Amino acid sequence: MTYILGISAFYHDSAACILKNGKIIAAAQEERFTRKKHDPTYPFNAIEFVLKFANLELSEVNQIVFFEKPFLKFERLLETYVAFAPKGFVSFSKAMPIWIKEKLFQKNLLFNKLKTHDNNYKSDQNIFFSDHHLSHASSAFFPSPFSEAVILTADGVGEWATTTVAVGKDNKLEIKKEIHFPHSIGLLYSAFTYYTGFKVNSGEYKLMGLAPYGNPIYEDKIKQLVDIKDDGSFRLDQKYFNYATGLTMTNNNFNKLFGQKNRDPKKEKITQFHMDIAASIQKVTEEIMIKLVKSIREEYNIKNLCLAGGVALNCVANGKILKEKIFDNIWIQPAAGDAGGSLGAALALWHIDQKNQREVNINDNMEGSYLGPEFTQNQIEEELNLIGANFKTLDYESLINQTSNYLSEEKAIGWFQGRMEFGPRALGSRSILGDPRSDKMQKNLNLKVKYRESFRPFAPSILREDLSEWFDINFDSPYMLLVANINPDKKIKMTDEQKLLFGIDKLNVKRSEIPAVTHVDYSARVQTVNKGTNKKYYDLIYKFKQKTGCPVIVNTSFNVRGEPIVNTPTDAFNCFMGTELDYLVIGNCILDKKNQDPSLKKDYTKEFELD
Repeated sequence: MTYILGISAFYHDSAACILKNGKIIAAAQEERFTRKKHDPTYPFNAIEFVLKFANLELSEVNQIVFFEKPFLKFERLLETYVAFAPKGFVSFSKAMPIWIKEKLFQKNLLFNKLKTHDNNYKSDQNIFFSDHHLSHASSAFFPSPFSEAVILTADGVGEWATTTVAVGKDNKLEIKKEIHFPHSIGLLYSAFTYYTGFKVNSGEYKLMGLAPYGNPIYEDKIKQLVDIKDDGSFRLDQKYFNYATGLTMTNNNFNKLFGQKNRDPKKEKITQFHMDIAASIQKVTEEIMIKLVKSIREEYNIKNLCLAGGVALNCVANGKILKEKIFDNIWIQPAAGDAGGSLGAALALWHIDQKNQREVNINDNMEGSYLGPEFTQNQIEEELNLIGANFKTLDYESLINQTSNYLSEEKAIGWFQGRMEFGPRALGSRSILGDPRSDKMQKNLNLKVKYRESFRPFAPSILREDLSEWFDINFDSPYMLLVANINPDKKIKMTDEQKLLFGIDKLNVKRSEIPAVTHVDYSARVQTVNKGTNKKYYDLIYKFKQKTGCPVIVNTSFNVRGEPIVNTPTDAFNCFMGTELDYLVIGNCILDKKNQDPSLKKDYTKEFELD
C-alpha cells in the first residue's frame, strides 16, 4: 500500500487529504474542527482525522506533499516590492519578518509540526512541494470522469500564476499557458468584493448573489481597469489597485472612477449603487471566462473542460459556460479553492511524478465529495445524551416519512447524516432543509436561522430524473456549481407594478412554484441528487415528492453566518439551539425544539465573527 498525505495551509482554507494507492479516501478542512471560518493555520485536526480514517500513524505515510512552493512565492513578493518601490514599503516591512521567521523555511516548519502527530516520524526526506496551480489543475483533472481534458484554473494568485491552461491525458498533465501576477481575474473580483464592503476571500459569493438585483451600468468603467483581449487574456491597470504593495485592495483612483469610497459595512447599508457594481463586475467576469474558454476550445480542440481555482466557484459564470455549449462536457472540482489544493498536490505526486496509472470513473472519483468525518448511531446517541438533548430514535422508513412531513408543513430542519462534505458547499450531509414552495422560507431562513443578509439566495436539491422538467438544464450538477434558469411553465408572471420594482424590493415578488429557491433573475444554483451517491437524502426528497408533487427541497449549509459548516453532533445541536430551526434530524434521531431544555439555548448572534 502507498499512502500520500496532501496538505494546504498558511493562506486560507487549510485542509488535508489522504490517498491510498491513488484513491481519495478522506479529506477535510481545518475550519470544521477549530470552528474558525477559512482557518489558515497548520491543519493539525484535519491531518489527525485523515490519518485516523486511514488507520495510520504519520510514520507509516509514504509521502507528504504541500500544495505550493514557498520559495517561488517569496521571489514573487520580493520582485513585486522592488518593481513598485518605494510604494510598497509598509506592507513589505510587515510581511518580511513573518516570511524570514517562518514561511521561507517551510519544510523545517512543516517537519516540526508533523512531528507533533507521531514521535516516530524522524526525517523530512518524504516531504515534497507541488506548484499552486498544478495542484489546482490536478484536483480538477485527475478525479474527473474524462481521460482527456483541457483544464482552466483561475484564482487570486499562487506563486506567480493567477490563471493557467493545462492539458491532461490519462495520467499526464502539463501546464501550457499562464497569466502572471499582478494580472488576476480572482483579485479583480476580490477588489470589488472589498469595494462593496464584503470580506475578501469569503464575501465573493455574496457579490455574486447581489448581482441580479442590479444593472451592469458600470461595465465600461470596469473595462478601464482591465484590458480584455479576444482570447480572454487580460491585463489590469495597476494605478487603480493597491493589492500588489498595499494593505487594501483598491485606492483613491478606483474610488474616483466609480464616484464613491468603498462601503464601510459597519456604518453603511447596501444601496442600488452596490447592486449595480455587483452586476457589472459579474458580467465582466463572465465575459472573460467565456472568451478564455472559447479560445482554449479552438486552440486545443479537446471536447472536455475541467475547472478549478477560486473563480471556478462562480457558479453563475459556470452556468453561462455550459449554456454556450463551447465544450461537450464540463467537470468542476467541488473543493475548487485552496482546500482542494491538498487533494491536487497528492494526486499530482501520484500520477505525474510517480507515473502511476489512472482509473477513470464515468461519474468521477470524488465519492460525491463526502470525504469527511462520520458518526455511528451509537456515537450520535452518546453525544446527544451527554449534552442533555431530548430525542426520539426512529427506524429508517419512519425517519424519512416524519422528516418529509415536517418539510411539507414548512418547518426548518437541521439535517446531519453520513460523512461531512469536502469543499464549501453542503450537499445533503450537513444541511439546513426547507420547503421550496413557501414564499416565506427564503426570508425566514436568512433572517431567523442563518442570521445573514436577506438578499442571499438558497439552492434547490432536486432528484436528477426530474431536473429538466423544472430547470433549463439537463446536466449533472451534484456539487451545486452550476446555475440554471427555472422553466417558463413553472414561473409566475409578474404584474406591471412588480416589473417597476428595483433593488432589494424585488425580493418580495413570488416568481415561481418554488419561490424559496428562485433568485430574482429566475435562476437557481442547482444540486442534482442521485440515489447511488446519497441514498438517504435521495429517499427524503423522493418521499417529499410523493406527498407534495414537488421533487425539490431547499438546501443551505448547516451553520449561521460567520460559522463553518457543523462537523460533530454537538456542533449541530449548538446551532439548532442557537437558531429558530424547528427540528434536528441527526442519524436516526429526531429532536423537536419545543422539547429541549431552554437553558441549553445559545446566543448565536454573537458567537461568530461576521463574514
